[in-house]
Amino acid sequence: MTLHDLTVRAQAGHVEAINLVSLAGGIYLLEAQVGALALPLQDDHGEALHPRSVEHAREMLHHVSQLPLRLVQAELQDEMCGTPAASR
Repeated sequence: MTLHDLTVRAQAGHVEAINLVSLAGGIYLLEAQVGALALPLQDDHGEALHPRSVEHAREMLHHVSQLPLRLVQAELQDEMCGTPAASR
């Protein structure tokens, strides 16, 4: 989902929150929480958005500032194995 798609879906009331996923090594990813789905946010070229910090994420998302921004710590096992905890 691009930032434009996010804005459209947020205005329609389909997005519950934005997840700022913190990975090992200070890497962050953004996801839009749409129901039970966590959809990754991407640039116009399909590459994942990687904010440098929480403040940078807020700047990137200023147009949807009405949505909650939740910091999510990824589990080390998920990063190593690529397997969500729920499927184990």
